[in-house]
Amino acid sequence: MTDKNFPLCGEGNRCMAGIEGQGNCWCYIEGEFPKGIFELVPPESKAKHCICKKCVDTYREETEMKK
Repeated sequence: MTDKNFPLCGEGNRCMAGIEGQGNCWCYIEGEFPKGIFELVPPESKAKHCICKKCVDTYREETEMKK
């Protein structure tokens, strides 16, 4: 991913996915992302830009609090 910012939080994107010699990005070992989080991504960014771990963790916490 080459976009300079994450689409949800706007923070700087330091994604390591697909960069040779950088090891695996956290998202490769994360497993399955919560499906609802993708609904928050702007249409022009879907399947094109990363979602950071902080956003995934925040989404999970907020979803758990609503239960």
